[in-house]
Amino acid sequence: MFGRFVILIPAAMAIALAADAPKATVIEEIAAKVNGDIVTKGDLDEARTEAENELEQKGATPAQAQALLNDATKNALRDKIDELLLVQRGKDMNISVDSDAGREIARLQVQSRQTDPDKFAEWIRQQYGVSLEEYKQKLKDSLMAQRVVSDEVGSRIFISEDAMKKYYEDHKAEYVRKEQVFLSQILISTDGKSPEQTAAAEARAKDIVKRARNGEKFSDLAQANSDDSETARNGGYLGTPLGREDLRPEVAAIVFAPEHERGYITDPIKLDSPPGFLILKIEERYAAGQATFDEVRDDVQSAMASPQMEPKVRAYLTKLRRDAYLEVHPGYTDTGAAPGQDTTWHDVAEVKPQTTTKEEVAARQRKHFLGLIPYGKSGDIKPLAIPGAVPADQAKPAEEGKPADQDKPSDSQPAAPAPAEPAGPVVQPPQ
Repeated sequence: MFGRFVILIPAAMAIALAADAPKATVIEEIAAKVNGDIVTKGDLDEARTEAENELEQKGATPAQAQALLNDATKNALRDKIDELLLVQRGKDMNISVDSDAGREIARLQVQSRQTDPDKFAEWIRQQYGVSLEEYKQKLKDSLMAQRVVSDEVGSRIFISEDAMKKYYEDHKAEYVRKEQVFLSQILISTDGKSPEQTAAAEARAKDIVKRARNGEKFSDLAQANSDDSETARNGGYLGTPLGREDLRPEVAAIVFAPEHERGYITDPIKLDSPPGFLILKIEERYAAGQATFDEVRDDVQSAMASPQMEPKVRAYLTKLRRDAYLEVHPGYTDTGAAPGQDTTWHDVAEVKPQTTTKEEVAARQRKHFLGLIPYGKSGDIKPLAIPGAVPADQAKPAEEGKPADQDKPSDSQPAAPAPAEPAGPVVQPPQ
């Protein structure tokens, strides 16, 4: 797995139209148009806030923090355009990152030690300043961008096995780890159930253990039976290495027992919070100490590829820009602009109707256009109103039986993502 190219993720856009006002009111300024999507001033302001919070957490000196913040502010629009282009390209390639996002949410729930869905959602809000649904959408956008970079750029970087082994030997100290375990789970909930129903749930859990030990795939059993919907979609896999300190004491005592190795499936573990029976499978287990080359091969490859990635990714993003319908509003600068590309801003009143769609602009310029699908943003987005737009009484009349401009795609109405539930009951509850 090649190194990840970090993409800053835009926040949900705040755009509204005054419903009954005699004149349209714009409450958010557009900084750039990127195919069917837009970047707003609010997106850029949030990027600066995120950068400030990250620098504060890293404990940078005031001078270091100011220099890094100036750089982040200068490149904020570039990073937003980069991210949109990569997400659009990922959708065009039919890439799905739902499973990866589910595993990351499960990892975060382990980290938060919050088993209650509402408490976990509040933990996300406190940590990241957004709702759980917004965080999931940002996460999916980030993972999509990383997948495109890996598939389109990283896969073309070759590093020989001998070179990787030499790097490993020269950097062995970086690959010493603590005791870790990778787990999959099935949760049979007893929340709100009577004693008789709880007994039936326990019998069901024991039957699932028997079936798993007799050879049925644990992932299939998890998808069909687990009451933890988030991890069930991933076949029960939690997707992150866990130490003793990450787990409930009763769970850690079982999965770290010397006799329990890879592939071991536990008996049902009775839980009080959340109430139910938990079945675990040890997918992988590592003792504390020096990791072998085979165990960290992907990490070594990533570390070696990273120096080559950035210039190649920049060149790839320049190509995506050349194929895109891109306009930058006066007063804003795209520091990653493709040399010679015309990104002149056109107000709606100054553009002829036949040149307002990205498909027709691309055809007019005789350039190949990638059929990109506008990606979704969380929140309920209303149509954008821009001062100077053609009034309704001057608009082109509609065809009979067909509203005016029916076929014109909207640049301001991306689909909102469906919310998902948080996952993972194996964590240590807070004391």
